[in-house]
Amino acid sequence: MSTSSGAASRIIRSCFPPSRLAAAMGRPIRILLVEDNKVFREALELLLGLRADVEIVAAVGDGAAAAPAAQQYHPDVVLMDYRLPELDGVQATAAVLEACPDVAVVCLTASANAREIEALYEAGAAACLTKDQELEDIVEAIKSAAGRVEATD
Repeated sequence: MSTSSGAASRIIRSCFPPSRLAAAMGRPIRILLVEDNKVFREALELLLGLRADVEIVAAVGDGAAAAPAAQQYHPDVVLMDYRLPELDGVQATAAVLEACPDVAVVCLTASANAREIEALYEAGAAACLTKDQELEDIVEAIKSAAGRVEATD
């Protein structure tokens, strides 16, 4: 288990003022997964596929395929790796948001530096998390990006 300071350092930034509410609350959040590592992509598909609140509508393995897949599958959120072949996460984020401005992009990274993370936010990413996050942290970032954060008392 990580210490609280370690946990804080793993969350790079995860705040997003949602631009729209992701349809009716009863519908699962539709996710396009963009990840070049086949094992990690399939593991995320499997783990997220077990949940009722999210639905993987498509998965692609390179940045150049992200925008066309977003246009084809109409996700609420694109869950995107930073280091991708063809287009990196910054370029792919910009391309997705140009093609589908209502989509939110949540980036996952194993090794992006502060300048690269800032470039992701400048490209329009809603959140950026490290890949060693707990699944619940990733899902919460997805929900926040989709405008589905539940109020807590």
